[in-house]
Amino acid sequence: MRFVNTRELNFPQKIAIRELWNKEYPVKLRLETFNDLENYLSELEDPHHILLIDADKELKGWYVDFSREDERWFAMILNSELQGKGLGSKLLKMAMDRETELNGWVIDHEKDLKQNGKPYRSPIAFYLKNGFEILPDNRLELDKISAVRIRFRKLEEQ
Repeated sequence: MRFVNTRELNFPQKIAIRELWNKEYPVKLRLETFNDLENYLSELEDPHHILLIDADKELKGWYVDFSREDERWFAMILNSELQGKGLGSKLLKMAMDRETELNGWVIDHEKDLKQNGKPYRSPIAFYLKNGFEILPDNRLELDKISAVRIRFRKLEEQ
């Protein structure tokens, strides 16, 4: 596995990200068309992507952080076959080494289904294990998603 840092995504990478998104995220968040992904990406200000690529040059994970209202936000997807092997933590660590703060929305329940019909497992414990805090009073409640805000802040060096 190798990690690729990039500011720009090419067409094959975008195709692979959309496939991974639709496979791993709840079906309610499905990107129906390639343009849905393009629209999502076009709204990200100052994006920084990290791609996880396997030996067959297939995309197995995607991380992006971006600016929103003077804060750094992120999204991350990892192929479920690779979860629990430390690769997601490594992806996060790469970003946490570079950024002083990261914010995200995380589904904190297991009521949603993935496209394969299996339950979407909340990654909240993963983020807590990796040094994030939950901001329970800051929730995103939409038709497509119910999520809680999480935040990582780098401790200032003494």
